[in-house]
Amino acid sequence: MIFARDKSQMCNNLLQYAHVYAWGREHGRKVISMRFSYKYQYFHICHTSLTGFGWYLLAKYLAAVKILPTASFKHADCDREALERMMLRHRHIVVSGWNVRFYDLFLKYRQEICDLFRIDDCYTTPVKKKMGDICDSPSATLRLGVHIRRGDYAKWNDGIYCYDDETYARHINRFAEMHKDSEVHVFLSTNDSSVTEEKYQELCPKVHVHAFQGSAPEDLFMLSECDYLIGPPSTFSLVAAMYRDIPLYRMDTADERQMTAERFQLFDFWFRRII
Repeated sequence: MIFARDKSQMCNNLLQYAHVYAWGREHGRKVISMRFSYKYQYFHICHTSLTGFGWYLLAKYLAAVKILPTASFKHADCDREALERMMLRHRHIVVSGWNVRFYDLFLKYRQEICDLFRIDDCYTTPVKKKMGDICDSPSATLRLGVHIRRGDYAKWNDGIYCYDDETYARHINRFAEMHKDSEVHVFLSTNDSSVTEEKYQELCPKVHVHAFQGSAPEDLFMLSECDYLIGPPSTFSLVAAMYRDIPLYRMDTADERQMTAERFQLFDFWFRRII
């Protein structure tokens, strides 16, 4: 049994667990998520038999008293080959750390991972209805999901990716110019309560702006239902792109002129380039 452990936010945890799950799947090992055993109870995995608070407590105790060994991928320069040998050697083990990476295996079992992290109907159903009421998918309609990340981004990497409203608006307007023959509906996802639909509609008059102000799982599903995604480096928009392989433009710079059709890439491209 492999117990996957980490301490970061929801989509970081999802990706970290999925790497370990894919490795376990390849080697015939069961993998339990310690994080999703008690937190982020929005996904199908949270309702499976091996995901529960009891398993979390057991693994945490056994690791604390050194009965369970721990393979720690905490540091970027960790010896991954040695840690993988450790995982192979021990039948029961805790695997922790953001830097666990099995890219090819993740992609091999990606559909299973998407199924495990299918968002519960109580979050998806109201979002589907709202989006369906707004645009019933005529051929000339495009749904653009825009992830506006603030909050912790004011300090992360010295705030380099904490863009203001005008920066996001310029990107939205450039997207509209790139798709002049389409009716563009923009769906805003943000952790900043000061973001309003009215302000963005004023800044972006050539598109239709919608801000549902939903919960984290609702926003994640909303983004996953769009045709294109724009956002700063973030695993939240990356995971949203994962479900249906949505073209994503990552805002590595505030300069909207860097956004071209060619720079909208699919999940497997950005997946290997996480910042």
